[in-house]
Amino acid sequence: MEDDGLLIAGGTVVTAGGSFPADVLCREGRIAALLSPGESRPAVEVLDASGCYVLPGGVDVHVHLQMPVGDIVSTDDFASGTIAAACGGTTTVVDFATQERGQTLEEAVAQRRAEADGKVAVDYSLHLAVTDTSERTLRVLPRLVEEGYASFKLYTVYPALYLEDEEILRLLEVARETGAMPLVHCENRAIVERCTRTLLLAGKREPRYHPQARPAEAEAEAVRRMLALAGVAGTPLGIAHLSTRAALGEVCRARTRGQEVWVETCPHYLLLTEAEYERPGFEGAKYVLTPPLRKESDREALWTALIGGGIDWISTDHCPWNYRGQKERGREDLALIPNGAPGIETRLMLLWSEGVTRGRISPERFVALTATQPARLFGLYPRKGAIAPGADADLVVWDPARRVTLRAETLHQQVDYCPYEGWEVVGGPREVFLRGRPVVREGRFVGAPGQGEFVPRYSLMVGR
Repeated sequence: MEDDGLLIAGGTVVTAGGSFPADVLCREGRIAALLSPGESRPAVEVLDASGCYVLPGGVDVHVHLQMPVGDIVSTDDFASGTIAAACGGTTTVVDFATQERGQTLEEAVAQRRAEADGKVAVDYSLHLAVTDTSERTLRVLPRLVEEGYASFKLYTVYPALYLEDEEILRLLEVARETGAMPLVHCENRAIVERCTRTLLLAGKREPRYHPQARPAEAEAEAVRRMLALAGVAGTPLGIAHLSTRAALGEVCRARTRGQEVWVETCPHYLLLTEAEYERPGFEGAKYVLTPPLRKESDREALWTALIGGGIDWISTDHCPWNYRGQKERGREDLALIPNGAPGIETRLMLLWSEGVTRGRISPERFVALTATQPARLFGLYPRKGAIAPGADADLVVWDPARRVTLRAETLHQQVDYCPYEGWEVVGGPREVFLRGRPVVREGRFVGAPGQGEFVPRYSLMVGR
C-alpha cells in the first residue's frame, strides 16, 4: 500500500470539539479531506470502520524510555516502548533530554537523539530536563527552544535533579521570555528526605511505608511554592503527575486568582490507591512510583476534577522496572526500590473503559485529555492531536466493544508485571496509523522500529 491513498470509511470521527459521521481521506502522510459518508474519492485502500470511532492518535507527553538510574536502566528502550505505545493507540510520545550534573544541555540533547533516532516506532519529541542555571545553560536555552525543544522539565526533589527556588525562578523567567512551557515535578525535598530518614531509622523499610515517605503535604507545599514563583515570573505553569486533593486545592485557588496553570495526572492515580502497598510479601514494590498512590479520597477528587475540567491532560509517566532483579533491590531498604511503573500501552484502554464506557466522561473529553490538549499545550497541535485537513494522518480506529484482559505476558511493554493484571477493559484500538501508514492491524503490531520521526515543537498554544 502506498502512503498517499487511504480512505477510512464508515466510522464516527471524534474530536475534542464534537463527533460526526465522516470518511477520512489520507494522502502523503496527512489528512487530505473529511468527506460526507459515501462520498466517492479514489484511494489505494479503503478501510471499513463501521461500528467504530476514528480518533486522533494518542499523545503521551510524559514517558521515560531507556532511562538510567545508577547502574540500572528502565526496561523499555526507544524501540520496545514505542511499539507498546502504538499497540495502545498512542502515536506521539515526549521523553526527556536530562542534563546530568556537569553536562551541557547540548550534550544531553545529542545523547538522547542518538538513542532514539532510527529506533522509534512512533513519532517523538523531547523536553529539556534542566539541572543548573549556569551562564552557559541560560545562554543556550533560547537557541534550543528555537530548534524545537519548547518545554522545560524542572525538579524540586532528587539529589541529581533538584533545583533551588532561585534557580527555578530564573528558569521560569526564561520560559516566559522564550514561550517555552515549564513542567514541574512538585514535592518538597526537605519533607521527603526527613520522612524517609525517620522511617528507615525506625526500621520501617517495606513498600507499605512509601506513602509516608512522600506524604501529600510534600506535594501540596511544592505546588503552592511553584505557583508563587510562576506568579512572580509571569509565566504559565505545568504541573506533572498531580496526585492529591490538597494539591488540587492549591491549583483551584491559583486559578481563582487568575493564574494560568495546567495540570497533568496519570491513570494510576485515577484507578489505584495506597492499598496496593499492602499486598503480601514484597508485591507492593510493583506500585512504588513517585508521587505515591494516594488515598481513596484523593482518587475521588481527581475524578471530580477530571470530569469538571480541572485536569487538563492524562499522561503515563511510563517508567518500567522489572520486579525481579530491579524492584527487588529494595527488599531491605525502601529507598532503594526504583521508582516507576509501566503504562504506555494501557493508558487509552484504561481511561476509555473506566471513563467513557462507565459514563463518567464523553468520547470528546477522552480525545481532549489524551491527544488534543497535550498537543496544544506542548506545541504539537495542529500537526498532532487533530483530525482535520493538513494534520498528520495519525489515526486510531477504535472499537468500543473490544474486550481485552490486561496481562503482562500479552502486552508489548518489556517488563515482567502489569499493575492492572487481570483487569478486563472494554474499548480498544483495532487499527492504528502513523502518518497514514499502518502500524497496528486487528490489534497486532505491523510497523517497524525506525519508522517514527523526531517532531520539533516551536509555538505553544496556551491560554485557558
